[in-house]
Amino acid sequence: MPLSEHEQRLLEQLEKQLHEDRRFASNMKAPASTGRLSTRNIALGILLVILGLAGLLFGISQQLIIVGVIGFAVMFGGVMLALRKSATGKIGQGRAPGAKSTSNSSSQFMSGLEEKWNQRKRDQSDG
Repeated sequence: MPLSEHEQRLLEQLEKQLHEDRRFASNMKAPASTGRLSTRNIALGILLVILGLAGLLFGISQQLIIVGVIGFAVMFGGVMLALRKSATGKIGQGRAPGAKSTSNSSSQFMSGLEEKWNQRKRDQSDG
């Protein structure tokens, strides 16, 4: 069911207010920008999970409780390693003092795309 004109205006006003509130926008974006999953960590984590599972099964089949517990601990460590987010910067990879920030340029890029999208929406609603 489509929105009425009044509801559409209210929705546009809410969107506009959300875009103007920079502090709210930065709070909403903060968790996603804290780091990324590393492919290397995922691969090592999966390897540890497989090794831990083998140790757990071996410990159960041979009735060696300590081997099963160690296998479970290795599996848990593998999962934690695979899900750990990497740091945004690495030691020894400093930028030159005059280098442009990639996050700033990507933010400007996204702002441009968002502005173009909003302009299209305005053009469609006017015509």
